Amino acid sequence: MYRLLIILGLLIVLYFLVRSAIRELREKRGQDRTVTDKNLMVEDPVCHMYVPRGSAVTASVEGQTYYFCSRDCEQIFRQQRSSRQP
Repeated sequence: MYRLLIILGLLIVLYFLVRSAIRELREKRGQDRTVTDKNLMVEDPVCHMYVPRGSAVTASVEGQTYYFCSRDCEQIFRQQRSSRQP
C-alpha cells in the first residue's frame, strides 16, 4: 500500500516538473525570436556598414523600410533618391 502511495506521489512530482520544463521552453522560444530580430545585422545602403536592426536608424521610403547606421547616411540616401527622380 505504501509503495503505491510513493509511486503516485513521484508521478505527480514528475508531472509538475515536466509541465514546468515545457512552459520554460515555450517562453524561451518566444524570447529568442525577439532577441534574434533585434540583433539581426542589416546593411546600410549608403556606406555598406552592418548594424544591428534594433539600433539602426530606420526610414520608410516609397513603402520600403531602409536601415541606416546614422542620420547622416539617411539624409545622403534621401538626397540621392531625390536627385535620381525626374
